Amino acid sequence: MDSSSQHPSSGPPAVPAEVLRHAAVAPRRPRRWTVALGMVLAALLAGSMLLNFVLLALAVSPLDSTDSLREKYRYRDKYRSGADKVAILNLEGLIIDGDKFIETQIEQAAHDDDVRAIVLRVDSPGGTISGSDYIYHHLKKLAEEKSIPLVVSMGSLAASGGYYVSMAVGPTPDTIYAEPTTWTGSIGVIIPHYNLAELMEKIGADEDSIASHRLKGMGSITRPMTEEEKQIFQELVDESFNRFKGIIRSGRPKFAKDPEALDKLATGQVYTAEQALESGLIDRIGFLDDAVERAIELAGLDRDDVTVVEYNPLPTLASLLLGANIRSPGLDLSAMLDLTVPRAYYLYSRVPLILPR
Repeated sequence: MDSSSQHPSSGPPAVPAEVLRHAAVAPRRPRRWTVALGMVLAALLAGSMLLNFVLLALAVSPLDSTDSLREKYRYRDKYRSGADKVAILNLEGLIIDGDKFIETQIEQAAHDDDVRAIVLRVDSPGGTISGSDYIYHHLKKLAEEKSIPLVVSMGSLAASGGYYVSMAVGPTPDTIYAEPTTWTGSIGVIIPHYNLAELMEKIGADEDSIASHRLKGMGSITRPMTEEEKQIFQELVDESFNRFKGIIRSGRPKFAKDPEALDKLATGQVYTAEQALESGLIDRIGFLDDAVERAIELAGLDRDDVTVVEYNPLPTLASLLLGANIRSPGLDLSAMLDLTVPRAYYLYSRVPLILPR
C-alpha cells in the first residue's frame, strides 16, 4: 500500500508562513466612505476651533463697550465743513439703569467745546423710572452748563419714559419733532405683577420664604396681593406718576397753565403724531433733518459752515470678526434676578397682557 492511501488528503495544501506574513502587511486601498467621514470630522473640528476663537473674542472684547466713542458724519454731502458741531445723541430701545452708551454720548458731547447744539434722537418704549430720570437730568445739565439748545427728534416710538426724557428740551418753543408715523405719549406708571398661585398649586409647589416682616415679600407672584400691599404699591405708583406729570409741565408750558388738559391725556394711551400735535404733546411733525435745522437755527449757526456728527462705539475684535453689534451669549444671573423684583416703570408694553389673571 502506497503512502497516499495511508495518509489521505484532508483539504487544500497548506499555505507557507512567508506568504501569510506578506498578505497580512499588504496595504489596502481606503474605501470612499471612510475618506468622506474623515473630511467631515476635520471640518467639524475646524468649525469648533473657529467658534471657540469667536467666543473668546467676545469674552475679552465685548461688543457693547462704550469707554470711548468715535464721531461719524451724519450726512454725506452737507453739514460737514465747519468747526462748530451739532451732535446727534441716539436713545434707542428699552431704557435701563446704567445704560452706558447714552451716558457716554452725553459725556463726550459735554467735553467737546465745538459742540454748539444737541439733537436727541428718541426711539424707545421707555423703561425704568430711575433710568429715564437719569437721562433726563443729565441732558438738562448738558444743555444748561454749555448754554446750548436741545431739540428732540422722535422716531417710530417715543412713549412713556421715551417721552419723559424728551422733556429735557424745557420750555423753548418748537423743539420736539415727531415723524408722521411716530407713536408717543403713554404717560403713566406701571408695576407689572402676576398671580401664579393656581399654577403653583397645580404643580405642587409652595412658597415658604422666611422674612423679617409680612411686607418684606410684598408683590410675590406666588400668591394674590393683599389689600394692604395693593395700597402701598398704589401710593408708590401715584407718587411716580405725579413726578412724571410735573416733568411734563416743566417742558410743556401749555400744561403748566392747564393741568386738567394734561390729566385728560395722561391715561397711559399712546397717540399718533397728529394727535400729539393737536393736543400739544409735540411741537412739529417732521424728520431728523428738520430737527437738525431747528437746532442750527436756535444755536445761531451758519448751516453752510457746520458739522453734524453722531457717536458710534469703537470697533472691537469681535465686531470685526462677526460684522455685527451683538452681545455675547450667556445668561446673566443678576439680570434674571432683577426681573423678579417689583419695580415701577415708565413703559409702554404689552407684557402685562401676556398672562392675564
